[in-house]
This record gives sequence, structure tokens and C-alpha cells, in this order.
Amino acid sequence: MAMMNGATMGQAQPPPPAKTGGLEDLAQYIDKAKSECLNESDDHPYQHCLTSGGGHLASDCDEQLILSLSFHQVLKVQSMKIKAPSSSGPKTLRIFKNLPNTLDFSGAESMTSVQDLVLSAKQLDGEETIPLKYVKFQNVQNIQFFLSDNQGGEDVTQVDYLVLEGYPQQTTNMKDLKKAG
Repeated sequence: MAMMNGATMGQAQPPPPAKTGGLEDLAQYIDKAKSECLNESDDHPYQHCLTSGGGHLASDCDEQLILSLSFHQVLKVQSMKIKAPSSSGPKTLRIFKNLPNTLDFSGAESMTSVQDLVLSAKQLDGEETIPLKYVKFQNVQNIQFFLSDNQGGEDVTQVDYLVLEGYPQQTTNMKDLKKAG
């Protein structure tokens, strides 16, 4: 029997991963012009937590933060990873999607979220994948995170690194279109 990729033709082989079918870091799809963070420290803005080694995001006046991320194209978000200190890392996280405007703090507390998470200190190691309700996070154009408190009751909440994992939907990115002619 002929060999194909180290397996015989009679054996079932897994399909090759599709270009957009595998999970990827969604940071490349963030539209920074339409994204913002409420109550971020001037010295530690949200952009710092979207790249490794680029500093960290820290709250300013108290422990609460609202991180609003808009995307260049529609995404499917499946999971996230967070790296943060065990004492000042986020604890209670409320997640909203596709809101027309950035939440304010009273709205973040009173509105119904798509998913609420209570993170453990272990989940803040940056390695553990935190699954999201995948069926709820289809067709995501923007996502907002309300970090209401932190692990140790500290005055400042800190996020060293935040990774959203998923993949783009099969849509046209309008920025990639070129004028005909």
C-alpha cells in the first residue's frame, strides 16, 4: 500500500488545519482607534497588556476597569488567557459583546452580561486557557470586560497580559479592499 504523509492510505487522517480554522491570538484584529479602557492609569494603558513584554495595564482611581476592544472584522472568540499578579490580578470579570457604546461603571454592574467569570489566582498564570461560552461569542464586533475587583482587595488591579483566542469569520475586511482601476 502506498505511503502518504507517513500513514497508509487506508487509515483515516485528520484533515489539515484550515488557515482560519485554528485558534489564534486575536490581537491583530483589534481596532485601536475604536478601543479604550476606562479608569486606566496614564502610565499603564490597556495597550500594554495586549503584547507580551510591553508593560501592564493598571487601574487608576480604584480597582475597577472597563476594557472595550473593537475589531476590524467579525470574530469568533473561544477562550482567553490572563497573566496577572496573584494579589492584584482581576477576580470578578463580566463580559459583554457588540454594545453600541462603551459601558459606564453603573451600566457594567446593572446590565446583563453575556458571561460572568470568577477567576482563581491559578488562572492568572498566563498559561491556563479560560473557555468562554463559545456559542455566545460568535459574530463578535466588539467585546467589553468589566473587572470589578481583584484577588487581594488591592487598590489597583493589574493585568500583565491578556490574550483572546479564536478566529475570524469568513468576511471581507474592508481595509483590505483596493479601489478598482
